[in-house]
Amino acid sequence: MADRQPLSRTRILDAAVRVADGGGLAAVSMRSVAREAGVEAMSLYHHVANKQAVLDALAGWAFEQIPLPPGGGDWRAEMGARARAAREVLGAHPWALGLLESRSNPAVAVLAHHDATLGSLRAGGFSVLLASHAYSLLDAYVFGFVLTEQNLPFEQGQNAEEFVAAMELPADEFPHLAELVGERIIGGAYDIADEFDVGLEMILDQLETRLALERGA
Repeated sequence: MADRQPLSRTRILDAAVRVADGGGLAAVSMRSVAREAGVEAMSLYHHVANKQAVLDALAGWAFEQIPLPPGGGDWRAEMGARARAAREVLGAHPWALGLLESRSNPAVAVLAHHDATLGSLRAGGFSVLLASHAYSLLDAYVFGFVLTEQNLPFEQGQNAEEFVAAMELPADEFPHLAELVGERIIGGAYDIADEFDVGLEMILDQLETRLALERGA
């Protein structure tokens, strides 16, 4: 039964998110979004110009789910919180990973997020150059980690120990891999998700060192 609620850009965007969550970006079309919203496809054109406009809006929506850094000067806490929130959003909505930085006509929310992130770093004492490096590094780490998590070869419900046990890794041929598996995975509670915070703190440590060097220059 068609939804009697008046059609709006927000309602269209909500429908687009549901379509993307269910089938990825490839499933997003004017027809599929209209079907999800319970309207005819032509009705969408009164609110969005075309599919590209829907994708622009989806990118903006994804950025809106990541809280803006307040820019109060505690750059390390703010960048850590932003990285963890971004990972959570991208994990919940895998389609967003390939969309965030791909739009030639970015939504206001995208620009606002970039500006606030740079503002947090600048308020923390970063030069424009170091803030640019830090932003790129943090996003590369978050996006890369999420991509790895999304493509792990584990079966549903299978853990890392079960996976490596099934591989029957010969220690004489791959001694260092066997050493890592024996020490960190077999008989333990290894979870690749735990590596995220470790790597993030290492990056933040190095940025802190670079910032100190820059200030002392």
